[in-house]
Amino acid sequence: MNTQVLGISVDHVPCLQAWAESLGGISFPLLSDFWPHGAVAGKYGVLRTDGKSERALFIVDKAGIIRYIDIHDIDDQPYNEELREALREIDPEAAAKEHKPAAPPPPLPHGGVVVYCTPWCPDCADARPWLEEKGIHYTEVDIYSTDGAEEQVRKWNHGHLITPTFDIDSVIISDFDQDALRKALKLP
Repeated sequence: MNTQVLGISVDHVPCLQAWAESLGGISFPLLSDFWPHGAVAGKYGVLRTDGKSERALFIVDKAGIIRYIDIHDIDDQPYNEELREALREIDPEAAAKEHKPAAPPPPLPHGGVVVYCTPWCPDCADARPWLEEKGIHYTEVDIYSTDGAEEQVRKWNHGHLITPTFDIDSVIISDFDQDALRKALKLP
């Protein structure tokens, strides 16, 4: 929609490179706000006293005016559709040209154990070997690359984006709660 996404972090460049590689690469530029430490985050009002930055989204229009601000808890994921809606309001002409899918997306997997994750989530990284160690076959759904998955996870979690979220034969378990998983999977 006639936009450029930029990621900015108070981490140094090698850290950003390692993070991008851990995701298998990303499609937008990453910028380092490392030196002077947090100068940009400070100007935008999102530098915390501990030297870290808030998870924040800003939409800056072509004239350099901030048109949208959304600040999340560092562990919460922003809702992409909300961001897209803000972009549509800012530039209705670009939104009119936005590609609309011709058909509804295919249904999400159901039945057995389905794990809704993100590539970078530490709890997802812990859950995978835990399930494999117990011989549990599962289907993994990347919530960002599977149509409808992010919205479904938010529905199950009352608007919050919590990963991993497990759908075990329609029993929904949010986060890597091993006790709840053992109970749902009937494990000792």
